[in-house]
Amino acid sequence: MSNPQDDNVPSSAGWRFKLGIAIICLMLGSWLMVPLAAAADVPGSKIAALTGVLFISNKILLILAIAIMGKSGFQQLKRSMFGYVSALAPAADVEVGPARHRIGLVMFCLPLISGFLEPYIDTLWPGLRPNIWQLQALGDAMLIGSFFVLGGNFWDKVRALFIRTARVVNTSAV
Repeated sequence: MSNPQDDNVPSSAGWRFKLGIAIICLMLGSWLMVPLAAAADVPGSKIAALTGVLFISNKILLILAIAIMGKSGFQQLKRSMFGYVSALAPAADVEVGPARHRIGLVMFCLPLISGFLEPYIDTLWPGLRPNIWQLQALGDAMLIGSFFVLGGNFWDKVRALFIRTARVVNTSAV
């Protein structure tokens, strides 16, 4: 759906949009200073200070990028980014089968339960589980992948948890 205002983009929006994108790239690229500082044996207190400065400066740079790009430029950026991501999202009207639903629930619950129990297991039985970052990343990927396996309706169900007036309608009980 196109707004009439989106078609009337001023001629300066080209360089303003590019400058806004460059500022956003600078924001994201500035985080590379943290591992570089760690590799250069910078003291931990200075790395912590750098992280705090980057956190605050990135917020300021984001506001600056939005101000430079303007409403039309920021809308164009959102359309291009979310247009790509929305194509990857699962369809909300597709009903998943029982096997896919069970697999998706295991993929959803297993990382949450293991993340919840890890501190207790480490306290009660140190050294039991391997502290490997690849396993942590696998759990995160499994949690994200579970949304795609469970389908678009699952996200609506999760979202309904945060809506006070939401009601459950069980169509199979009718």
